[in-house]
Amino acid sequence: MILRDPVHGLIAFESDEERIIENLLETREVQRLRRIRQLGFTSLAYPGAEHTRFAHAIGTAHVMKRLIQRLRDLQGSLPPEHRICRARAKDALAAALLHDLGHGPLSHLFEDALPHSDPHEIWTERIILDPGSEVHAVLAKHDPNMPSRVAELIAGRHELPYLARAVSGTFDVDRCDYLLRDAHATGVRYGNFDLDWLHRSLRFAPFDAHAAPPALAIDGVKGVAAIESFVLARLFMFQQVYFHKATRAAEWMVRAALSLAVQLLAKGVDLPSTPPAFRSAAEGRCLSIDEYLELDDGVLTATLHAWESCDDPSLADLCQRLRSRRLFKTIEFVGEESKNPALQQHLLLQAKRATERAGLDPAVYCGLDVASDVPFNDASDNLVVVFSKGTSRRPAEVSFLLSRLDGEEMRRERLIVAPEVREQVLRMANLD
Repeated sequence: MILRDPVHGLIAFESDEERIIENLLETREVQRLRRIRQLGFTSLAYPGAEHTRFAHAIGTAHVMKRLIQRLRDLQGSLPPEHRICRARAKDALAAALLHDLGHGPLSHLFEDALPHSDPHEIWTERIILDPGSEVHAVLAKHDPNMPSRVAELIAGRHELPYLARAVSGTFDVDRCDYLLRDAHATGVRYGNFDLDWLHRSLRFAPFDAHAAPPALAIDGVKGVAAIESFVLARLFMFQQVYFHKATRAAEWMVRAALSLAVQLLAKGVDLPSTPPAFRSAAEGRCLSIDEYLELDDGVLTATLHAWESCDDPSLADLCQRLRSRRLFKTIEFVGEESKNPALQQHLLLQAKRATERAGLDPAVYCGLDVASDVPFNDASDNLVVVFSKGTSRRPAEVSFLLSRLDGEEMRRERLIVAPEVREQVLRMANLD
């Protein structure tokens, strides 16, 4: 199989062990990822961000293929039990392709809005392990134990820890693809990093042949810059894209709409064109895998459109605003305001009062949005930097940049309010 990709160029899965990718791509569970956008409503801020989790899955499998090739170049000195054999390579490729298999629609909003909703990682495991799924059938045809091994690998557990960290770790193949892919689709060049050099800089940490498998390491002379560029790409993508004010406002509105719909359905209110799976989840019933797989972006987008004509004025209005991109406004806390939770709660109370005076429900039309991420945490990964004399150091010990970013949380706190009251809230808060 040969594909053309806007990020990686020519992608080929042609060897016997790579045939697992072609077999899995034909399953209905993987094809469903074509109908789920990678960045949800981010296209309201960046019009090009229409790429899907299907494209990301293929890109992630391609990055894993390249990583396996590099590790095989390096593993000659390892004992046979610590090397990537054909079976382990197939498991790793399948895990890379399937890592987002259970992702819900509308990015993470679906699982956030539904009470008692399981995270997408749990759904991924269920689908892979379910004997009735097509993905399970493909994996089991290769090896009856392959579904359980792939599920374990996606969860970050494997007899070769370095392979587990490649699937679920600080510098894993998932992040390597989505940072480049999201940067390409949004046009935000800050998200680019040198993937070729990052892979070329990999090596194994010093090891005892009679001990546990070695950890992955970075060459101390040429590899530190590759780590730095990756971390900066992650930092900038969160600053510029994932935490963008329009994206966060749209996500707030979608989450509010879904949460309000859940409340109405729980009260017995009939909402038009509500998918049976959503109705079941809102009523607290456990969804079957078939029900869950029927949910995708197209289904929920059509549902939001149908709710524009519902009897609840707040839900109808939210859905109408979303479809016409009349987004809520944001008021960002900066400086001392961002470090003062008491002040933020006071301003939120003032915003709710202004919203109520405008005849709007303050529980729906305003709120405090807090977005956070830790771009780099040296303690969360066992990656080390190795020098020519065999000495090993932590990345934060050899990089001024990484030492400053190590464990630091990036936060963006904003009031989100309806446009009708923004100016009033600004005056009351004296933030204009």
